This record gives sequence, C-alpha cells and structure tokens, in this order.
Amino acid sequence: MTRQIKLGAFLPGGGQHVAAWRHPDARADGATSLDYHIDLARTAERGLFDAYFLADGLATNGAGREGGSAKIAGFEPLTLFAALATQTTHLGFIATNTTTYEEPFTVARKFASLDLISNGRAGWNVVTTATEEAAQNFNLDQQISHADRYDRAREHVEVVKKLWDSFEDDVFLRDKKSGAFYDPDRLHDANHVGRHFRVKGALNVSRSPQGHPVVVQAGQSEAGRDLAAETAEVIFTAHQKIETAQEFYRDIKARAAAKGRNRDHVLIMPGVAPFVGRTAAEAREKYEQLTDLIVEADGLALLAGLAGGTLDFKGLDLDGPLPPAPETEGMKSRQALMRQIADEHGFSIRQLYQWIATARGHLTLVGTPTEIVDTLQEWFENEAADGFNILPPWLPGGLDDFINLVTPELQRRGLFRTAYEGRTLRENLGLPYPVNRHTAARSAAQAAE
Repeated sequence: MTRQIKLGAFLPGGGQHVAAWRHPDARADGATSLDYHIDLARTAERGLFDAYFLADGLATNGAGREGGSAKIAGFEPLTLFAALATQTTHLGFIATNTTTYEEPFTVARKFASLDLISNGRAGWNVVTTATEEAAQNFNLDQQISHADRYDRAREHVEVVKKLWDSFEDDVFLRDKKSGAFYDPDRLHDANHVGRHFRVKGALNVSRSPQGHPVVVQAGQSEAGRDLAAETAEVIFTAHQKIETAQEFYRDIKARAAAKGRNRDHVLIMPGVAPFVGRTAAEAREKYEQLTDLIVEADGLALLAGLAGGTLDFKGLDLDGPLPPAPETEGMKSRQALMRQIADEHGFSIRQLYQWIATARGHLTLVGTPTEIVDTLQEWFENEAADGFNILPPWLPGGLDDFINLVTPELQRRGLFRTAYEGRTLRENLGLPYPVNRHTAARSAAQAAE
C-alpha cells in the first residue's frame, strides 16, 4: 500500500490559541461541555483523522499558565474519551497520562479499559509531568529532577506493557457446559521488581481487538529521545524548520533500529497549526484576528511557562529582547525551542508570545490549501514526518477549515485516505498487532522442540 500521511487532531475544547475562546465563533464554555466535545469528535471522524489527542496538566496554575484562561479547568482525558468512544466508530483517542505521579497498575488498568470500551482505539501519551505546581499536588515540595523523571518513566512503561500482557488472546474459554471460564495457563503475573516499582499483577482487564493501546511519547530532550526510541510507536514533536525536523526524524529512526525495532513502526508526527484561507489574504486575516485578541498577561504567562518557569518579566521592556533564562528542571526541550525561535527571528518578548500563542512552539502555517499542503508534502516526502498532529487555532472553525479546504487537496494528491483502513487505531496507523510476550515465548519454545 502506498505510504500516506497520518493525522492526529489536537482538540482542547477551549481552543488551541491562547485567545481562542475569545473568537466570536468559539464557545466560551467549550472546555467543559461534553456535547461540544462530542461534536468535535464526530467532525474529526468525518475528516478521517486517525486520532483525537488531548494533552493534560495536573495543576490549575500550570494549565492556566500554558494555555490561557480557557485551560484553567477541563475534563480528565480518559474519562472524556470513554464517553466520546461511544459516539464514534473509527476515530482513535490518545490521552495524556503521567508516569511521575501515577502507579503503573492504575495506568495500565485505565487505558486497557478505554481500549475495550472503544474496541481497540486507545492510545497512551506517556509524559513525565513538569512544573512545581503539579509536584505540590502530589505530596512533594518541588518537582523530581528531569533525569529521575525519565528513569522512572522508562521502568513505568516497561511495567505497564507487562501488565497489558497478563491475558493471552485465547485465555477465555467461557464454556458453560464444563464451567471453565478461562485457561489459567494463559493468565500471567507481571512479577516486576525494579528500582522504582514492585508490581506482582496480573492486571484485571483483558486485551482489546488491537492487542493493547498504542504507546505515544513527545519528549525531545536527549532522555526523551531515548525513551521514545525504546518505547513509543507514535512520537509527537515540535519543529519550526524542516532541517531540525529531519535531524529529529533520522535520529529517532536510527535509535529505534539500534534497539532492534522496525523503524517503520515508529511514526514521527510534528505539530502543525494551520490558518487556512481560500486566499493568502483571508488566511492572514484569520491569523491577525486571533493575534489581536491576546491578553498581554496571558501571553506573558504562556511564554514564562514554556520557557521553563524561570523567567520573570516584571520591569522588562516587552519590546526588548528575551532575557536569558536559568536552566529548568521542567520541559528542557521546549525552553530551548523558545530561545531558538526568539534568536532566529529577532523577536522581542511581545513578538515571541504573539508567535507562540497559536501552537506553543509547533509549526504555524498561514496560507491557502495549496500552500499548506505543499509544506506538509515536503516534510512527508523528505524524512521529516510520517504524519502531523494538527492543532486548529480555534474551534470549531479551524477544524472545519482544515477538513473542508486542506483535506481535499491532500486526497487529490494521493497523500491521505478517502476511507478508514480498519476499525482499530493500530490498523489505521499501519502499526502491527503486538503479539503477547507469553504467547510468543510458547511459540518459540514449541518451534525449538
């Protein structure tokens, strides 16, 4: 089958742009409206997106700082997706969940449940959770160091995958005549003992039609890249230029291959925020409309959060340059990206927060459908992307614009599906079914006899 672009839809109900909720066509209460999220999910499925993606935060201050007022409160993603899964048939659901403040058994159980509820359409976005505010909500005075968070994350994912393999595919007999409900030889304890976790198992949720949820990761630091290459099947990433995207793409694929993985089973999906117009002038007008709605305090708070929470703008000239920021224990790669954008464009503080207000460091494209697709195609065909995580700047209009204007051009060029390939998220992403480790071991032993 011809290789085609994969598409995720990043659809926070309050909108992606820091001022999205102020757009005249946006719902101001969208972040906490279930009916609105159902409409968004149905629209994304009509647009043949692979998955609906949601980020998540574990502190009110953190959410407000990184997204403006509309993200100060919202749904816990897995709870929301369990509801949305009943209203859709093909759309996948990728929820963010932390390895820093949750136990592997709890995470494995929640995602396995969502995978069953959705008939195999769940994905886990593995995050380590930065910010002091989050740490202070979980019995800590300050956040765990960057290195320790990633060391814990690696073991956490290992344990979750062991738990997802507790049940083999043919474990259930459900033989009413004999009374045998399951085959005890095909139910397995995890029996994990490591530096961070001791977990006996087995998990009390069985496997889904896709085996187990798709594992997603978004780290770009050295530790993040290594974790992604070792564990992730889909990797979200942020780049402003094709050259840096190519370096990341080639590096991750090489690392995955070095760990014995098939490089084609690790999908790289940079974030893209498109302002689409039938003309270039119309697209620019849409961009400027949202830029004019930015509240200065929200813009500065957003920038401070993405710069690692170590910047204080009090007393600074906002039309002057971005000052140096002490190194963070939070999102190191995003802090470095803020500096890179400011330096490359010569942005003042005000210009920088206006630029990142749309996509927080992801690529912002302003143009016609042809211009947007030209860029996506260039990245896709030149080792910079296997697909894209689309961040509509405001909702629902930004999502409608992409589906109505960009998708037809992608399809005209043969770059995107005209119908879903299957019913599970793995099938639609082109990822293989994960063979249960115990089944594989038994097959290998039988073959050796």
